[in-house]
Amino acid sequence: MGRHFEVRAKAMAATAAKKSAVNMRASKEIYMAAKSGIPDPNANLALRSAIEKWKGQSVPKDVIDRAIKKAQGGDAASYESGRYEAFGPGNSFIIVETLSDNSNRANSEVRAAITKKGGHMGSVIYNFTEYGVFTFKGNNRDEVEEALILGDVDVSDVSEEEGYINVLVAPNDFAKARDVLNSLNISEFETNEISFIPNDYIEISNPEDKRKFTELLDMLDGLEDVQAVYHNVSL
Repeated sequence: MGRHFEVRAKAMAATAAKKSAVNMRASKEIYMAAKSGIPDPNANLALRSAIEKWKGQSVPKDVIDRAIKKAQGGDAASYESGRYEAFGPGNSFIIVETLSDNSNRANSEVRAAITKKGGHMGSVIYNFTEYGVFTFKGNNRDEVEEALILGDVDVSDVSEEEGYINVLVAPNDFAKARDVLNSLNISEFETNEISFIPNDYIEISNPEDKRKFTELLDMLDGLEDVQAVYHNVSL
């Protein structure tokens, strides 16, 4: 199972039971992007990127619109970002990103979840590479790669798998890459974000460790301050 399958699976993993958590994360990120500049996606690149990212995860338009209107209304809410690194069950590596109005709560809850499932905090980020990631339906891999190269985009990889094209680019070229893809009439994405991709994936063979790992992912997913979780386990 390749890294691109894992990227696409992550984007498509939201179930009905997790919809409210996904919508809340989208609302916070879009709100902060709108507050950081003009609350108009046509004039605010960060806001446009956030909207497109969460639209790709099927966040409803009304959730997006409410978050922008909240920023336009001068709401005083403020969120602080955080990043936590940990060794998880089965020798797994985990990165957790948070966006919270209470950093002490975020810190306490993330650490408690990891410790409860047998993990511990520690530096693991060197086992990951940060990429701009795009996944979309298509069968024109060569055309996409050529357009990105001609558009002076720092491309790490373009692959085609199961009717989807997967593109990895340097994070600094994320917006440029999206503009090139848009010029090819590609505007509907399964994944459209800057993400940490593991350099290598592992399998957790011990059933107990695997159970603890999946339970840890569920616990982290249920925390209101958690925005994203990255790991190196093939599920």
